Order: sequence, then structure tokens, then C-alpha cells
Amino acid sequence: MPADPKRTIHLAHSPDADDAFMFWALAAGKIDTGARRYEHELADIETLNRRALNGELEVTAVSLHAYAHLADRYALLAHGASIGDRYGPRIVARTPRPADPRGALAAGGGALVAVPGELTTAFLTLKLYQPAARHVVVPFDQIEDYVTAGRADAGLLIHEGQLTYGDRGLHLWVDMGEWWYEETHGLPLPLGGNVVRRDLGAALMRDIARDLKASIQYGLRHRAEALAHAKGFSRGLDDARTDRFIGMYVNAYTIDYGPHGRRAVTELLGRAQRAGLLPGPVEVTFVEG
Repeated sequence: MPADPKRTIHLAHSPDADDAFMFWALAAGKIDTGARRYEHELADIETLNRRALNGELEVTAVSLHAYAHLADRYALLAHGASIGDRYGPRIVARTPRPADPRGALAAGGGALVAVPGELTTAFLTLKLYQPAARHVVVPFDQIEDYVTAGRADAGLLIHEGQLTYGDRGLHLWVDMGEWWYEETHGLPLPLGGNVVRRDLGAALMRDIARDLKASIQYGLRHRAEALAHAKGFSRGLDDARTDRFIGMYVNAYTIDYGPHGRRAVTELLGRAQRAGLLPGPVEVTFVEG
């Protein structure tokens, strides 16, 4: 049966400045979505990953790591990716960077790392970097406090923490995006994307992809308005750093992965599968609007 175009679509994403920026036009009614209406749900990315595992969400942001466990039920929208080009999640610690960070993270007395969730792409890259790393799961917005309090030796920071760790006196050990770039001879690090449930049908999936792409493009064309909205989700960043953070994760790759971004997704999931970090090979399906 053809999909019913007159429907309300539940769309979930993180309460972060970059997601707020890209979904602003959609939430504010700035673009024509026909008979489709969107209800936005906000939750941290690991919560969204877990809910998507249960198939609860029609459209949601997820980690690329989580997508490897969801590909049978969800397709990857070609629009809305968070991709770091020579930057990404950062391993930070109270102590200065050791001469051999990888060795310092090895098991058998190695540093305990606070991570934002085992389905995050940040965690996947940590395990690719140092499979023996010990970890403890901590909510992403509590990791800096957790490390400064001495409850973990190091922390794996996502979102705004990538820009604020120095304010807490923490030291950078490894930028996972820079490491990945060097490891792959020039690929960006795909961190998160948006997925759509396959049972919505091909026509509606394409319509949703088109709406999301239009929202991102509108925000980039009306950057000042979109930034003003996104500031409310920046968790204490000043205007300059909010602008910088959004520029890091809402860019040309966000409009569309493009060939380079798609190859990066394939490379990341392929390496993870060969390393035994995924249940099996992942066939990635992109839906374009």
C-alpha cells in the first residue's frame, strides 16, 4: 500500500546546538512540508540509540556505531550527518599528554576512560584506537566533572566538551578525528546521522529526506536566525564558540554525505566489523531527498 502522506511524524534528535540549528527551520515551520507534520522529541544520543534498537522512533538521530545494529530496520538519510574533518571526540585527562597515549590506555593498569555510551561512535573509535582500553559509562555532560573529580583517569568528550575541556584544566591526549584522518590517509570521521524506519515506505522516506535537507539548507542560508535559536541549546558556550561548534558539525557534509563522506562511513563500519566490534557486515542504504 502507498504511504499516507497526511500524517504526523515523530522526529527525535539531541538537545544540542548543532541539531537545534539543523532542525530549526523544520520546527519553526519555515519550510513547506505539505501534509506532513513533525513532532520533535529531544534526548541524549545514547538514549536515542537504545530507543532505535527497539524500533520505537520513526525518524531519529543516531550514532553511526549504533546504525550498524539498526540497518535491517532503518535506512540512513543522506542529510543531517555530523562528520568531523580532522577533528572529533577527544580523549582528555588531568595529566599532560603522555609520550605514548595508546600505551597509557592499555589494560593492565592503563587509564580508566569515562565514555558517553557503548553505542556511540566515539566509543567505537576508542576501541579501534586501543582495543584494550578500560572504560566506564558516564552521561556525556558529566564526563568533565567525573574526570576532574578523579573518578576516571581520562574522559572521551563529545558535543561541546570538545571545546570546553581546557577551561577545566584538562589536557588533550588524542583527538579521535585527527587520528582517524591520519589512519585512513585523509578520510573524515562520520560520527552521527539521521535514520528513517523502513516500514514507512519508499515514498514517505524520500519526502522526509527532502524535508530534512530543506531544513538544513534554510538554516545555513539564514545563519543568524538559526544561530540565535541554537544558542539556547549550547550548554554555556559563548556566542563565538557556539558559532564555531555549529560550523564544525553543520557543513557541506551535513547537507549530503557526498562520495567522500559515504566512503568514510563504509570504511569506519568495515574496519569495526573486521576488528570484531560489530555483529557482522553492514549494508548501508542512503535515502536522498
